[in-house]
Amino acid sequence: MDLLVQIWAGSFYLLNKVFFSTAERAEPALKRKLKAMGWIVYILGVPAWAIILIGNHNWIAASIEIGGVPAMLLGLYNVVNNHQKKNKPHEFTARFSTYAFIVFGMSYSLFEYGGINTLNQILEIGVMIGFLLGSYLLAKSNVYGWPFFMLMNVSAGMLMYIQDKPILAIQQALSLGFVIYGFFSMYQKRKLTVIN
Repeated sequence: MDLLVQIWAGSFYLLNKVFFSTAERAEPALKRKLKAMGWIVYILGVPAWAIILIGNHNWIAASIEIGGVPAMLLGLYNVVNNHQKKNKPHEFTARFSTYAFIVFGMSYSLFEYGGINTLNQILEIGVMIGFLLGSYLLAKSNVYGWPFFMLMNVSAGMLMYIQDKPILAIQQALSLGFVIYGFFSMYQKRKLTVIN
């Protein structure tokens, strides 16, 4: 069962990075479709990640995954509406959910472990910072979301490796390659836009 959940979690999150990174070099209509598919597969991968993270008592990372769903939905909403139509209640919900789950996950982790006493917790904090800022910035089409995703991939890959989840460690390494590609693609495109 653990192997199937790892495959589910890893394949959906890898697909997310494939769709997001290839969207950066696509023409506008295809770019929107790829980004929408990227947000959808990301959301569909959350239950598997939640199962794995909760099962390993990774409370910080699990709370971010679960609490980040409204931000993922905001990203999908923004792509579908081509960033033309603001939804203030949805933006508020995404922000509130993110902050509430950060507080919950951090508090529970600090309670269970008596402070920040493990390498796992430090890696989870890296996952948290990378995921939250990366998702938020990419939902707003900001190029600096990619480096935060890099932090997330490195932290999550190391966490999965030390917790004996080899499929997910490999998936994080592969995802990192696509994240780097997405960053340079988006950065180069922005640079060309400024020059022209």
